[in-house]
Formats: sequence, C-alpha cells, structure tokens
Amino acid sequence: MPTPFDPADLFQKPLMANLATIARDGSPRNAPVWFHWEDQALWMPSDAGSSSVARIGHDPRVAVEIVEYDNHGGVLRHLGLRGQAQVLPMDPALFRRLLTRYLGPENSWNPWFIRNVARIDDPNGRLTRLVPDSIFTNDVSYFRTGPDLARPDT
Repeated sequence: MPTPFDPADLFQKPLMANLATIARDGSPRNAPVWFHWEDQALWMPSDAGSSSVARIGHDPRVAVEIVEYDNHGGVLRHLGLRGQAQVLPMDPALFRRLLTRYLGPENSWNPWFIRNVARIDDPNGRLTRLVPDSIFTNDVSYFRTGPDLARPDT
C-alpha cells in the first residue's frame, strides 16, 4: 500500500517538476521546470513570452508533479500539487535562491548560462507562483525491497 511522506523532503531536492496547464482549446499541455518552495508556494521561472505563461493567463488551473526516482535504490516518490497559478514579475533574489539549489554557490555558476539562459535581471522574466489547493504524496519506494525496507536512504 502506498504511504504518504513529508513534501518538504522533495521540495529541498534539485528535482525537475512537470507543470501541466490547459490550452485555449481545453487540451492539456505540460513542461518540465525547475522550482523553489518558499512561503507555502511553489515558484517556477519563466518569461513573458512563454506558452505556459500565456496558458495560465487564459486559465490559471494547473497541476504540478514532482517525482524522485532511483531505479537501483528502489526509490519512487511522487508529489502532486493542484491549484490556480499566478504569473508575477521576476524577483531576482528569489530566482537566485532557486538557481543556487540547481547550480550550487553563485560563484560557481556558468557565466554563459546566466547571461544567455537564466538572465536574472531580464525585464521579461516571470515567476509562476502556485499556492496549492491540494497536495498529494505517494511513496512506493518498496518496489524493489518490500515494505519492511520502504524508506530511501537520506
């Protein structure tokens, strides 16, 4: 039987999230995103011209899935969040905190990546904010070891 876990376990790890949005024609769309959990909200970077930002502007209902998977170690934990998202102007300090989890200390960041991809101070930068209406966790990490050893190493 699947078991719940504390979502903070996954919020702290540099995992990918999958942001699901709704297109104008009602069809689902999804995109992989980096994320940051702060002030009871999930923050995801974007920019003013992104298709996800446009879809959220049309219909703010979103779902976000975060999965920790280690086949060899037998780890399979799923975290799902649902709610209505907001697209806000970029907050450079918050974005730096997000980048630090994925890239390490700021003095080690690849200058090309920051200049051409992350663009912290770009006026077109946006942050998608989700204060979830619901959070679901499911830990089935015993798929290799059995329920007596169901906890991944920390």
